[in-house]
Amino acid sequence: MEDVFSHFDLVLKAFWLTVQLAFLSGVAALVLGTALAAMRVGPIAVLRWVAATYVTLVRNTPLLLMCVFIFFAAPNVGLLNGTPYLLKGTIAVSLYTAPFVAESLRSGVNAVPLGQAEAARAIGMTFGQNMRHVVLPQAFRASVPPLASTLIAMTKNTSVVAVFGLLEATARMRYFVNRNADDTMLIFVLFAIGYIVLVELISLGAVGLERRWKAAR
Repeated sequence: MEDVFSHFDLVLKAFWLTVQLAFLSGVAALVLGTALAAMRVGPIAVLRWVAATYVTLVRNTPLLLMCVFIFFAAPNVGLLNGTPYLLKGTIAVSLYTAPFVAESLRSGVNAVPLGQAEAARAIGMTFGQNMRHVVLPQAFRASVPPLASTLIAMTKNTSVVAVFGLLEATARMRYFVNRNADDTMLIFVLFAIGYIVLVELISLGAVGLERRWKAAR
């Protein structure tokens, strides 16, 4: 473990890269997932079909396959050439996570009383105004627990991009294990504690947000 602690700055940099990847992917997945959820419950049949197809395909596809497409297949057809690895990782993880966000939000939309949406339409609100001002705010409140679970799973899924050369926490753990095979278990425990801290921070943030929304009612 002496090698790990003497190069602890590399550990911190690796977890900082994991935090950046998780944060950027989480924001992008929330935006795209919200759009997909709105499309799935919207009045336009084509958009419903497109969103449903994307959600079904991606939810039944391994994240590894999405990463292979973004890191290798896309550049081969002239897309994402010269794109930094962090951005490629963000695109892959967010595209994969967005359908799960969409389904969590769709369950929240279904929890909003139908009469509220009908009342909004009765006073002349468009579908977009209805979603923005009436449905989605309540859907987000109802979806906090499943959204938190989705973001926690996403944070752990960022480890997959280690396979593609991004030196986040899992890749750095493998680096130290290769150099210090006798300390494999201790190195694993150290990095596992780091992931536990990240997951607990997300959980505490979700609980705090849920309590604040409940207190504001």
